[in-house]
Amino acid sequence: MKPHILEYLNDKVLLADGALGTYLYEKGIALGTNTDLLNLQEPDLVYSVHEEYIRAGSKLIETNTFGANRFKLHALGKRDEVREINLAGARIAAKAAGRDIFVAGSVGPTGAGPDRNSEIGHEYGQGHPADDLADAFYEQISALVEGGVDCLILETFTWLEELLTAIRVARRIAPDMPVIAQMAYPSGGRTALGYQAETCGLASLEAGADVVGSNCGRGVKAMLEAVEGLSVLRDRAPISAFPNAGMPEVVDHRTVYSTPPSYMADRVAEMVKMGARLVGGCCGTTPAHIHEFQKHLHLRKTVSVMVRRGPMPQEGETRQERGAGIGEFLETMNSSHLPVLVELDPPPHLDVSRVLEGADALARAGADAITIAENPLAVLRSDNLSLAHIIKERSGIETVIHLTCRDRNVLGLQTQIMGAHLLGIRGILAVTGDPASSTDQPGVSGVFDVNSFGLVRMISQFNRGFNMAGSSIKVPTRFSTGVAFSYRPSKPELQIRRLEKKALLGANFVMTQPIFDAESVAAMMDHTSHLELMMFPGIFPLISARSAEFLHNELPGITIPGEIRKTLWKYEKLEDQRKAGLEITTRLISDIAGIVDGLYLISPLNKWEVPLELLEGVRKGGWKGTGRLARMQQKA
Repeated sequence: MKPHILEYLNDKVLLADGALGTYLYEKGIALGTNTDLLNLQEPDLVYSVHEEYIRAGSKLIETNTFGANRFKLHALGKRDEVREINLAGARIAAKAAGRDIFVAGSVGPTGAGPDRNSEIGHEYGQGHPADDLADAFYEQISALVEGGVDCLILETFTWLEELLTAIRVARRIAPDMPVIAQMAYPSGGRTALGYQAETCGLASLEAGADVVGSNCGRGVKAMLEAVEGLSVLRDRAPISAFPNAGMPEVVDHRTVYSTPPSYMADRVAEMVKMGARLVGGCCGTTPAHIHEFQKHLHLRKTVSVMVRRGPMPQEGETRQERGAGIGEFLETMNSSHLPVLVELDPPPHLDVSRVLEGADALARAGADAITIAENPLAVLRSDNLSLAHIIKERSGIETVIHLTCRDRNVLGLQTQIMGAHLLGIRGILAVTGDPASSTDQPGVSGVFDVNSFGLVRMISQFNRGFNMAGSSIKVPTRFSTGVAFSYRPSKPELQIRRLEKKALLGANFVMTQPIFDAESVAAMMDHTSHLELMMFPGIFPLISARSAEFLHNELPGITIPGEIRKTLWKYEKLEDQRKAGLEITTRLISDIAGIVDGLYLISPLNKWEVPLELLEGVRKGGWKGTGRLARMQQKA
């Protein structure tokens, strides 16, 4: 028995079929022939094409019904045969598919969609209002569902409102049937009218689609751009990609697509790495392409997770509307002084007395919270959630746990989130996690069901009162969600775009990689000023020249200015290097205290006495910070 298609997509990549229309023309059907009519005129030919794709490796085939709607058939005098043609197309595909292959009912645009000169969503061209289009979709989709398809694939749409109409109709007819919604993005990951793929994907999901993606377009490069744009949604829903075999050319009065199967297979593999879970081909692709896809693709699980349809954060919602505000951790933080977080790592054993001693001292000195990493560098350490709870109970100070995607599947991550809530933890730093290859334990492999984007969305879902299956958890959580950020002064754009996406998904505060010069901190604050996020730049006290060289040369994302490293090497004795390093760090804090939202002090080699000394200096300085926390608290 076939699994549910969404369960399949959650477990592995699904290989679909290639083109029907252009391949039927290759079979000798005259150019310009309406191929949908072949379901009645040449059913054996249509059946044989489905069989060829299945033999080539397709696990999902589409019905030969792309243009079988009342508007396109009316021009052929076949307006009254919509149900018959679609029903035949579904039954032919179902017969070829048997018990093991998925059948997707193919629905294309009506050809009577929005007029380019009208306002999208309000008028339709050619005198056809929205109700007419909805009726046309209702007629076609009803017949496909009656014919026994496993899912619906709405494809090659160029007008967003027409696609949304089709999705809503599909939901009305078959509320539980999976819907795949695909648009054509000619270049740059945008529609012909300039709508971004991410925007169209979000709108499709909110209308009720289960899978969002792209097909057709201007060749493989354009498809890569579209998948990149859609990839931000990969943790909310599976992504699909059906590229053309390049750009069409006319050779000897024939339209040909020249992109070879091996090249396409390599590019489709790139799409899978970017998050595509359902892949196939569009115009110009043949069973040979699909066979090559199967050979080249490792159709295994990638860093993604399928989310059941349920209440989810919507684009444009305020944090209050998302049900979490800024979270309890930030709501209760003291805004009258410069907030300071201090990181302590759990020990690689079960004697936690020294960490508890440090937490006590830091709490007395005025730290706002202790942050506790989770197996940094994939090195085995004591459980950070248990330690966070002990510290909070013993020292009375708030704690923030780092939660990585490396060590748990989606089930385990959700359990850990619920456990943190039950233990009174109100702050979580959502991070992907260091690769398992750096572990000190034998036989360790990373899980990575989701990445940090998916984990932020997961926590937001819990703050709304639902788990990732869309089921109520009865008591909504109120976490403040933190995210990591690596600011690179020479090329900040990519990381800032990632941070913007995390903010959209529900992040509340940011803890950065260590930054060692005031100019970079000032530039970072300026570049992120448009985001409603508390920015805590990482402050790492340098205690030796050797450790500075190690950090600069061996840890990704950390850059220590050459002048600082030269200064430390001027001193032979370690105690003098330590003194100089602390002076540099103290000066940095003094320079940035008035422009940052808070500080994130990191303990070198878990020596909490070093950040304690810096913290005491901060509190004596009486710095206030930017006041962003107070403003966020007022809004909440």
